[in-house]
Amino acid sequence: MINIYEVYETNKMIRQENLDVRTITMGISLLDCISENLEQTRIQIYDKITKKAEHLVDVGEEIAMEYGIPIVNKRISVTPISLIGGSCCRRAEDFVSLAQTLDTAAKTVGVNFLGGYSALVSKGMTASDELLIQSIPQALASTERVCSSVNVGSTRTGIDMDAVRLLGEIIKKTAQETKEQDSLGCAKLVVFCNAPDDNPFMAGAFHGVTEGDAVINVGVSGPGVVKTALEEARGADFQTVCEIIKKTAFKVTRIGQLVAMEASRRLDTPFGIVDLSLAPTPAIGDSVAEILEELGLERTGAPGTTAALALLNDSVKKGGVMASTSVGGLSGAFIPVSEDQGMIDAVEQGALSIEKLEAMTCVCSVGLDMITIPGDTPASTISGIIADEAAIGMINQKTTAVRVIPVIGKGVGEQVEFGGLLGHAPIMPVNRFSCEKFVARGGRIPAPIHSFKN
Repeated sequence: MINIYEVYETNKMIRQENLDVRTITMGISLLDCISENLEQTRIQIYDKITKKAEHLVDVGEEIAMEYGIPIVNKRISVTPISLIGGSCCRRAEDFVSLAQTLDTAAKTVGVNFLGGYSALVSKGMTASDELLIQSIPQALASTERVCSSVNVGSTRTGIDMDAVRLLGEIIKKTAQETKEQDSLGCAKLVVFCNAPDDNPFMAGAFHGVTEGDAVINVGVSGPGVVKTALEEARGADFQTVCEIIKKTAFKVTRIGQLVAMEASRRLDTPFGIVDLSLAPTPAIGDSVAEILEELGLERTGAPGTTAALALLNDSVKKGGVMASTSVGGLSGAFIPVSEDQGMIDAVEQGALSIEKLEAMTCVCSVGLDMITIPGDTPASTISGIIADEAAIGMINQKTTAVRVIPVIGKGVGEQVEFGGLLGHAPIMPVNRFSCEKFVARGGRIPAPIHSFKN
């Protein structure tokens, strides 16, 4: 039973503390759209998406209105397109045409983003994988709502360094192709290690091949709720702090579970998972960095930051996992720079560097996220950053990712304004020493010894 106090408490979290359901994401399998004919494949992809997701946006808005819970985004994820286009795409331009079909379908059903323009190359690239990766700059420049991801490593297989080297070049080309928008295309491209099959968050969402024909995944968010709860316990010891975060994460995740089950029922689509990540926005009071500072740090990036983030991430998972029948995706705390005003402030005041952010990714949900760097950063340096982050994920058996934006024509200290949930950010400096010879070796970094579980 829900009592009147819980109703009041939830209402307060929504109205005053920026609580929202960040996304309802419908995952759609396109495996039955595979054809040797490119035009036939395009038609089948469009028809499948527009039929399955026809009512997704309307249902999301209905639930938001009826329950008074903000649902910020409605999104779609699809089977990695390198698999779907393998039989019909002979050129990079053929894959671009599939991206444009996905974009048209996304606009038809009215979703904010569609993820799954993706390739999974943790052990090696097929010809289809490489063609899709080569097509990414043009695909992201010629579409509005399509998001792309590439998984270059895993704990089980190691890291494909040929793909890592190629993606450094692809990120630079994507930046160049979208330079008139401050290289915005790179904000729609994520490079993963240990990518999950059921992630509802963009830009890294795709519908894994082990998933069913369609599924509903929900991503919740509530940094402001956690921060407010901690404000009422200033000076408390760490055990008390952990209990507060766990209880708050439980309440936030219950809201996500409610929305997920209701959306599943109304759309006649199986419920998949709730992703209980703390995903910040540029709004004041909706910041993961401010939570860390509420724990006692003068600024995020100060000594103790990684420990504070580890405590936060673990407590969120412990609280949230008891509130849903199925928790998945990424789940924990995101630390994107441009989307978190507290992170932006820390960078501008010199408290937070890329190196410190990398250390923090050892204990957070994802990795180096929404970081703007100088446009003249060498492709090999970007590849080195990807390799470092993938190594953290591989060795620690966790998901890590890189979403960096080399902004063409801008340098350290200048500002970039993306708007909306993508926010704004200062250009951050990168290490000026070269890793070109290291990246050029090619081949594969083998899986770690603890990957052998059989």
